[in-house]
Amino acid sequence: MADPTPMPWAATVLTLFPAMFPGPLGLSLAGTALKQGVWSLETVDIRGFASDKHATVDDAPYGGGPGMVLRADVLAAAIDAVGKRIAAVPSIYLSPRGAPLTQRRVTELAAGPGVMLVCGRFEGVDERVLEARGIEEVSLGDFVLSGGEPAALALLDATVRLLPGVMGAEDSSADESFADGLLEYPHYTRPRTWEGRTVPDVLVSGNHAEVARWRREQAKKITRERRPDLWATYAEQEKE
Repeated sequence: MADPTPMPWAATVLTLFPAMFPGPLGLSLAGTALKQGVWSLETVDIRGFASDKHATVDDAPYGGGPGMVLRADVLAAAIDAVGKRIAAVPSIYLSPRGAPLTQRRVTELAAGPGVMLVCGRFEGVDERVLEARGIEEVSLGDFVLSGGEPAALALLDATVRLLPGVMGAEDSSADESFADGLLEYPHYTRPRTWEGRTVPDVLVSGNHAEVARWRREQAKKITRERRPDLWATYAEQEKE
């Protein structure tokens, strides 16, 4: 008996602006994979779970202060409705106070069945819903966006490209930045001379061992200069 068709990697996005999706995810590699059914994308409009005639989703923060806060009851209703339809997957709230998104976390997500992403707006969401529903907080970096949607698009792009069959070559990601704790080495292509700048001789030498050695040294040099935090971690692992 033939094996059943595997389920696609599933992404569910809770947002006040579902029209922002798939956006760029509908193009290039991710878009092709979406059309081919390698992964699926569902958007859920949080506003549809408001209980009043005005579809109110936010309110003023207790304790005072500027801005508004996404209500716990509305967001929880959306999360619970989704939870009844999908398998157990990681639930992530995109937030500048979350743990930094890393290539390791992206790889973990790609290896699983999918992810549910919560996109905040206003000043944020009621803390109680994050605690009660066990939502993981993830940050794209030390900056603030107007909402979680751009961060969700970035997280999904980083994850989807790692799904089997999405990238052309299976080893395409092996030498990328962060794959082994280092930033990626420089790349060059034709023309060999451009505005007086030439391609390093080693790259046209035909000596694959020397090319590999040069690339490794360049990756170390760039990481040491640009990301001393990554370099410190890498150096410590090398000692061990």
